[in-house]
Amino acid sequence: MFSGLNNLLRKVLPKRLFYRALLIVAVPVIVLQLIITIVFFDSLWIKTNKGMTRTLVNEISAFIEAYESEEEDKQEINNLFSLFLDLNIQLELNEELQDQKKERWFSPIDRTLRRELKSRFSVEDYWFDSTNYKELIDLRIKYKDGYFKFLVPKDRVTSSSARIFALWITVPAIIMVIISLIFLKNQTRPITNLARAAERFGKGEEIEEYKPSGALEIRQAGHEFDKMRKRIERHLNQRTEMLSGISHDLRTPLTRMKLQLAFIKDKDSVEKLTEDINEMEKMLNEYLQFTSSSYAEKDEVFNLSGLIEEVIKKYNNENISKHLLPRVYINGRKNLINRCLNNLIDNALKYATKVEVNVSKKNTNLFIMIDDDGPGIAKSEHDNVFKPFYKIDKGRSDSKSSVGLGLSIASDIIKSHGGNIKLEKSKMDGLRVKIFLPI
Repeated sequence: MFSGLNNLLRKVLPKRLFYRALLIVAVPVIVLQLIITIVFFDSLWIKTNKGMTRTLVNEISAFIEAYESEEEDKQEINNLFSLFLDLNIQLELNEELQDQKKERWFSPIDRTLRRELKSRFSVEDYWFDSTNYKELIDLRIKYKDGYFKFLVPKDRVTSSSARIFALWITVPAIIMVIISLIFLKNQTRPITNLARAAERFGKGEEIEEYKPSGALEIRQAGHEFDKMRKRIERHLNQRTEMLSGISHDLRTPLTRMKLQLAFIKDKDSVEKLTEDINEMEKMLNEYLQFTSSSYAEKDEVFNLSGLIEEVIKKYNNENISKHLLPRVYINGRKNLINRCLNNLIDNALKYATKVEVNVSKKNTNLFIMIDDDGPGIAKSEHDNVFKPFYKIDKGRSDSKSSVGLGLSIASDIIKSHGGNIKLEKSKMDGLRVKIFLPI
């Protein structure tokens, strides 16, 4: 039971902090206003209206009795009641009462007036309408072969304090809610800014100096995030500089070795040594690519379909086919996406003959699929091959020149754009690389 109620609350309650905090402020105010309003109408306004309506009906009843008892000067009775009791009285002879209109259920005036008239007169002996006139009630009481028509001001049966009360109870509530909206907006903005900064940093984007703001706890979280960001950036820079330095230092002896190979006359030995040196250079290039600082590249809007066309055209390979949507624009780092596509197509061409590139779109997701007819990768290894420096001994990883960074680099690039990448079996019985990108 409690779990069902908890699940229902999770579905009903808003997800965002701003609206949840607004509910915490607004719901008690609204409930309090409703309770005060109910108590007011029940104990004050309705009872006051009932007393005023009863007084009016008693005055009308007294007038009719006085009018019947006075035999000589009935006009004087009419004038006295009209003057002192604010009643506009007309006697309509040889006229019949109309059928009573349907009572307005939402009108307290109609309900109270009908209740009090029933206590004094028969249902067939009275008729009233509170809508014909804006400020008057048309009330008619049967008398002999005609009826008395009373035009009574509405303020005789209802208290004007209700409108003032409604104004005073509504306006402060609205002001409180507006103040709450402004206050909550100012309190949730720093949290939103912190979340955006964390999201951008997680995607590898360059963040300008972050300035914590808001409440003390939020400022503290912001300061700690900023410290963590600077520590991570310092660590990444140190790692890049170290590997760049090592790679640079290694290139110098490799260059000397190449020069020395030119003086060796044994061609077989030269070919083997040249192959080893080229392999070492390729491995150094992959290390540098993995630690490249180009993640600081600025985002831009570019045509992804056009970029894929350029990448495929560069290979000049008839075995690469494509099915692309025209003019698919995304916001991202063009050079990184270009590097990712190059790595994936290079990897496919290394182990397969035919490669097919497809681009499709569904709702707010963009799908890029690269299929090949190679030997594929065992399903148990799909997650492992995205790890840096991971190599498997057979199938697609039998090349000695590979250090196991191609798929790792591609995965980092896609995830830095808020997307995901996974491996599947292709329709050509090879490997399918499936990329999801939000647009």
